[in-house]
Amino acid sequence: MVDLAELRQRLDREEEATLSPYATRSSQAVRRGFEERITQGHRQNFAVDADRILHSQAYTRYIDKTQVFYLIEHEHISHRVLHVQLLSKIARTIGRYLRLNEDLLEAIALGHDIGHPPFGHDGERILSRLCQAHGIGPFLHSIQGVRFLSQVEKRGRGLNLSLQVLDGILCHDGETHLERLSPDRDKTFDRLEEEIRRKQADPDLPLKPMTLEGCVVRLADTISYVGRDLEDAITLNLVRREDLPPVVVQRLGRTNGAIVYTLVTDLIAHSYHKNYVGYSPAVGQALKALRDFNYQRIYHDARIKAETDKIDELFTRLFTRFLEDLEQRRTTSPIWTDFLGQMEDEYLQGRGSGEIVRDYVASMTDALFLRTCQELFFPQPLPLRFD
Repeated sequence: MVDLAELRQRLDREEEATLSPYATRSSQAVRRGFEERITQGHRQNFAVDADRILHSQAYTRYIDKTQVFYLIEHEHISHRVLHVQLLSKIARTIGRYLRLNEDLLEAIALGHDIGHPPFGHDGERILSRLCQAHGIGPFLHSIQGVRFLSQVEKRGRGLNLSLQVLDGILCHDGETHLERLSPDRDKTFDRLEEEIRRKQADPDLPLKPMTLEGCVVRLADTISYVGRDLEDAITLNLVRREDLPPVVVQRLGRTNGAIVYTLVTDLIAHSYHKNYVGYSPAVGQALKALRDFNYQRIYHDARIKAETDKIDELFTRLFTRFLEDLEQRRTTSPIWTDFLGQMEDEYLQGRGSGEIVRDYVASMTDALFLRTCQELFFPQPLPLRFD
């Protein structure tokens, strides 16, 4: 009989010989509290984390959370689940050439957007305003991702993921343009909590991942969405390929495939055997030009914001309604039947009503959000006969 634990230990030993000196070994994984040690079976530490995220309820909800273009019915427009899969593939490709830990890359990539509410960054902005109005601070999907995986999953017990994975999720911030990033290695769970508190107090506070793998995911996040969002916008006739700035076409290419290939190869070439990841100056400047183009011509286009005011109003009504349901103990409310009623004491301890509503609303998919609003706020057909 093959000893699976021995095979896993052999893989751990092989990492010492094959991975870059700047990579994170699976044996370095740090877990919280009761020091769960994964000593049985064939899976290494970060592979366990990736599996736990993949099988979580929060990951399942990716399937119906939109990326950029919400309320648009088109079979070729990206949803968040595709973005996450693309990021995982791109990050692992980069990691393979830089000899980094691919399991850690995969786990961070799969979990990085877990905290997104319905309707993408517009939903995040609206929910953040509501959270601040109710005294619980701004809403940030990076912090919410850590919260979901650590405090909401498994009926509030959490998944007990490693520090390195949770740190990578907290620090991913793919919306900030960076051309080079190095890790901030000396972190603990106490420091993770401190960074969460500081980020909550100042959403613009820059955070650096503790691992080189986390740095790769952060830069690869931009690679995975910047060209794909362009293709989606072209499909919807928001922009034309001919509108791209010349510097983008000359240095990166005209299609998502060319853009991804150029960025990945440049990043590998300029990060090999280094304790940081980054682009050449020319490619970094072209990437910034493409991001600026996307923001000006796509993300801020009024045509894709036509229903945002209505979405804002529904968020406000839903948040207010669920607060009332909690305070009046309406146990037939969806926040009780679908969420709070399933939670164990670990989740309930020390949480106010606003925080519970935040967690439930953030967990919703776009479709569930709209269906719940329809059921709560719009007339429903009555039965044909009353007994």
